[in-house]
Amino acid sequence: MRYPIQTPSQLSSHLRALRNERGLSQAGLGAILGLSQTRIARIETDPLSISAGQLLRVLSALGMRMTLEPVTGSTTEAATDITASTIKGDW
Repeated sequence: MRYPIQTPSQLSSHLRALRNERGLSQAGLGAILGLSQTRIARIETDPLSISAGQLLRVLSALGMRMTLEPVTGSTTEAATDITASTIKGDW
């Protein structure tokens, strides 16, 4: 399934939804990543609080990867959609 994302708020919602779809609590995802439940909550609330590499690692733990695609016919400042679609990154 594809999840077009153009804003931090959308990314926040999708990260939470993906975790829930996999039956993981924040503590459970944190255990997989070696992070605390509090840190996972912060990432879900403010996905801009992590680096791109860390985001890729979170997505990988959720069984997803990120793909950049051009937005056809768009003249807005958001030039690309970020689509969560398993990339392993360094933490």
